[in-house]
This record gives sequence, C-alpha cells and structure tokens, in this order.
Amino acid sequence: MNFIKQNALFVAMAVGFLFGGLEVAGIWPWVAPSWALPSLIFLMLFFTFCKTDPLDLRLHTWHWLALLFQLIASVLLFYLLLPIDAILAQGVMLCVLMPAATAGPIIAGKLGGSIQSITSFTLLSSVATAIIVPLWFPIANPHLQMSFIERFLQILQHISPLLLGPFLSAWALRLVVNAVFRIRWSREAEETRAKAPRTFMLTGFAAQLPFYVWVLTLVLLMSQMTRNLNTYVSNGGAILPLVGLFAGALLTCALQFYVGKKLGERFPSEAHGQDYQDVLVNPAIYDPDPRQITRISAGQALGQKNTTLAIWMANTYLNPVSALAPAAYILWQNLYNSWQLQQAAKGHKA
Repeated sequence: MNFIKQNALFVAMAVGFLFGGLEVAGIWPWVAPSWALPSLIFLMLFFTFCKTDPLDLRLHTWHWLALLFQLIASVLLFYLLLPIDAILAQGVMLCVLMPAATAGPIIAGKLGGSIQSITSFTLLSSVATAIIVPLWFPIANPHLQMSFIERFLQILQHISPLLLGPFLSAWALRLVVNAVFRIRWSREAEETRAKAPRTFMLTGFAAQLPFYVWVLTLVLLMSQMTRNLNTYVSNGGAILPLVGLFAGALLTCALQFYVGKKLGERFPSEAHGQDYQDVLVNPAIYDPDPRQITRISAGQALGQKNTTLAIWMANTYLNPVSALAPAAYILWQNLYNSWQLQQAAKGHKA
C-alpha cells in the first residue's frame, strides 16, 4: 500500500498506456464512455473545493505575475517557433497559455502547499483564458471562421460546468452544513454556548478522495493519449514533428515549474487560509514557512496545466495535430509530480 501511495501516478500512467495499447491492438476494444471523464473531474473538484473555505480565497502578488508570465511567454514562444513549424508553435503555445489544472489543488495539498491559494489562481487563470483565447486564436489560426461572441460563449460553456459547477456545489453544501451546526449549537445548554460552533470540514478518507479520483482520471487520459498517438502514426504522421511536439512540451513543463517556484520564493504569501485539511492529511510534510508553502503552490499553479481543455481547444480551433503537445504535457507533468510525491514521502523538499 505504501508503494502504491508513493507511486500512484506512475501506476496510473502505466495502466492507462496498457489499456490504450490493448484497445489499439483490438484485444480489448472497450473505450470509456464519453461521460466518464467529465464526471470524474467534477467529483475530483467537488471534494477538493469541499476542503476550501470560499472566504479564504484571495489573490496575491504571485498570482498576477504568474498570469502575466503565462500570457506573455505563450505569445513570444508562438512567434519564435512559427518560422520553424506552425503546428509546433501552436502546440507549445497551448502548453503555456492554458489555465492551471483542475487537479492542481490536489497535488499541492499532498505536497504541503496551500489549496486555497492555488484554487484562487485556478479560477483567475480560467477566467483569463476564456477572455484571451477568443481574441488570440484568430491571430494564431487565420483560417478560423467564428465571431468573437461565438468563440467566447463556446469556450466559457466548456469551462464553466467543470470548474464553477463543483465550486458552487461545494460552497452550497458548506453553507447548509454550517447552518445546521449553528442551529444545533444554539439549542444546547447555556453553559456550553461559550464554545465555538463546529464548521464544515472533510476528515479521513474523504479528505484524500480527490487524489484517488485524479489517479483514475489519469488512467483515462493516458489511454486516450495512446489512441491519439496511434491515430497520428496510422495516418502517416512523420516522426520528427512528433518528437518536436514532445520535446516542446517537456521544455515548457520544466520552464513553468521552475518559474512558478521562483515566483513563490520571491513573493511569498503571508496568509494562506485555513489549511487545516493539509495538516490532517499530510502532517509530516506540512511546512509552516510561508515561503516554502508559496513555492509549492506557485510551482503547481503555473506548471500543472489543464491539458484536457488544451486538447479540446486544439481540436476545435487550431490544427488538430498540435493537440499532441498538451497530450505529451500530461506525461511530463505527471512524471514530475510523481517524483515530487516520492520526495515528500521521504521528507525531502522537491
């Protein structure tokens, strides 16, 4: 069990590749239904947001700097790579422009970061993406024939259910449970009224559940990536562009994790909200140093990307082959996250 916990992401990726390979070979033709992945993402975010008090969500200096880097670097890399290959430029641009991953708070919490802080950035970067993409993609792909309103509403429609739905559901549950606690507390005897009323919180297995839902989600993503690679090769796709897309995803992954951690070190957040959930789940790796907490949070916020959204946008608005770059990003970011979790389990700082 300890091996599985420390290597859960490795195991999930291996199982996903195996399932995808069996499906491609025709040995096991079963494919997960279309509703499975959105449902798992919804559950994962719902339990994650249950660990977050909305009143603790606030923006810090590093949030704005990370968002600024995300927007500027994506444009610069696009124009830098455009003379080399347009598909490579689009793929690398997507790996940087996309908002923070919906699973980011899960990994950050396991590493001892601030769930509230990275959740704030996830919301900020998602809203910024919904505004910037309709303006930028017609420039990145001149052949795109859609009005601004159509693009904006379509992207917002794709983001909102998977991000705002779980957040609002968790917030509503928190309000209802806290209201019940207050009513019960007010009815207690006079001598006990001086005590603070209970507040909503997850404990035990429920607090760790989002991580295991993410592991199952990763199996589906890796299986889908295997099928996409098979489709590309079967259609006569060249190997050199594929290597370029994988290498571009690797370099942007390393760059963003590095820049995020440096921003967190340089601009630490003094207030992180009530992170008691992280203390309960991972007391051994919790670090009271604000600089270290922000370092972990900013690194995950900028480095861990919503690759599912990136793949959808590439297939919808850009050259579909460019979707292989964010697909490769899934592999690189989860390999690095697996290494970080192993370091945290050993008591080391990643």
